[in-house]
Amino acid sequence: MSNYYTDHPEIEFHLDHPLMKRIVELKERNYQDKEHYDDAPVNYDDAIENYKRILEITGDVAANIIEPNSEDVDKEGPHLENGRMKYASKTLDNIKATQQAGLWGVSMPRCYGGLNLPNVTFSMMSEMIAAADAGFQNIWSLQSCIDTLYEFGSDEQREEYIPRVCKGATMSMDLTEPDAGSDLQRVMLKASYDEKEDCWRLNGVKRFITNGDSDIHLVLARSEEGTKDGRGLSMFIYDKRNGGVDVRHIENKLGIHGSPTCELVYKNAKAELCGSTRMGLIKYVMALMNGARLGIAAQSVGVEQEAYNEALAYAKERQQFGQAIIEFPAVYDMLSRMKAKLDAGRSLLYQTARYVDLYKALEDIQRDRKLSAEERAEMKKYTRLADAFTPLAKGMNSEYANENAYDAISVHGGSGFIMAYKSQRLFRDARIFSIYEGTTQLQVVAAIRYIMNGTYLNIMKEMLDKEVEDAWKPLHDRLEVLAQQYEEAVNMVKEADNQEMQDFLARRLYNMTANLLMSVLLIDDASRSPELFGKSAHVYMRHTEEENTGHYTFIKNFRAEDLINYRSMEQEAE
Repeated sequence: MSNYYTDHPEIEFHLDHPLMKRIVELKERNYQDKEHYDDAPVNYDDAIENYKRILEITGDVAANIIEPNSEDVDKEGPHLENGRMKYASKTLDNIKATQQAGLWGVSMPRCYGGLNLPNVTFSMMSEMIAAADAGFQNIWSLQSCIDTLYEFGSDEQREEYIPRVCKGATMSMDLTEPDAGSDLQRVMLKASYDEKEDCWRLNGVKRFITNGDSDIHLVLARSEEGTKDGRGLSMFIYDKRNGGVDVRHIENKLGIHGSPTCELVYKNAKAELCGSTRMGLIKYVMALMNGARLGIAAQSVGVEQEAYNEALAYAKERQQFGQAIIEFPAVYDMLSRMKAKLDAGRSLLYQTARYVDLYKALEDIQRDRKLSAEERAEMKKYTRLADAFTPLAKGMNSEYANENAYDAISVHGGSGFIMAYKSQRLFRDARIFSIYEGTTQLQVVAAIRYIMNGTYLNIMKEMLDKEVEDAWKPLHDRLEVLAQQYEEAVNMVKEADNQEMQDFLARRLYNMTANLLMSVLLIDDASRSPELFGKSAHVYMRHTEEENTGHYTFIKNFRAEDLINYRSMEQEAE
């Protein structure tokens, strides 16, 4: 039988990383749970074996239940009945299978019935479920919303809601509205305090809500009358069992058909405040979004993998001119680039997840005791790294998922355009990844300050200062040349001292940054496992040289006055 974990040893490789010992040590609090829970690990090796067992279970469920159901889910999709969203029938089977396999409450402590797994492992599970069905991954992975409630909710709220999610209760984050998409400061759903009932009431409309008829919602609403910006917004918990919210519409989408995208009408719905008022957008939504963006990065890697699998299998089987098409340079060039992007993107994903694990674990410990000076410095370091790497992981992997899905169709030729082949569905599903939870353009906005203040450059230099084996020194030397070129490009943009020009060139600098960091990570992976990553390291280096040299040349020859050629005639007329 197929298994999405054991079939891809590249996933397990990322459990064997120097940072994992520190992650497990912090997550397990020196293995204190072993005294109270039979399934708690007793040491590091036991913890890693536990992760592997859970990943193997996930890989089995993904390959043998979720993937076989995916075509039916894509055709049926969710539907609306009397103001309620109804999942596709096979989606219900998927939810039941993951519940029975114990794949909920992944990140939550064992005292609530959770698995207490680090983000790295959760991302691996997400990747495999997305490879099986990207739409179902949305439903399943939104359980990570409980992390925000765990971090900012009260003790009573944790006791009420976390055990339910650990048993399989679904979640959603209700943020966007008809007039508030990327600009969430414009959210107007009204939250008013009901003194008689001692609760909050929500009124208004939410739009484009993924899994919008879920059991437990985290809702961004305007609690401060007379405000019009983010300082008047708070976060609320809405429990579907209390009623007061109807589904007015389910969107008919290009892809991810199994994932319901709903328009919700709140009518005096009872809700609880999560955390403090006025902090909804400033603090809590940022925490939600960073987790969601890492989830989309994992979703993207899963589709990158599945698109590569489909293309590779077809190329081996399809005969033209007396030979399999995989023998044609144009085809194996395409396949090698797909695999290189997959390996590079996966490495970036798990490096980001490790950074998130380290600072989140220290934040959690800080709730129970004061951190030492060394621990505070460690938390600050990894918070900064997680903040810097998250927009790269989300943006680049969502773009690579689109590119791999596109190339999978190209390998299939005309067959790829036929609905009977999976590659068309992967292509349709992937298109949303670079749009929702912050478009790639918004990831560039999030990353540009780290580009301009030298954060990424310093990370690169630190990575490149490490000793490499002789076999990988030629690639390492080529990377150093590209890093110098990158530094020069950043300085040229700085020296221009023109904000519009910086904004215009930001995407090119962003791509250069990500290409270099992924190249460094992939060379490190290849030095530890050449049989898995050696070829991809060479191919991806070529890709980085090709792309970065082009971007460098563009930036070097660009002047502020050139912007006029890119503005539309309509802009000029104004």
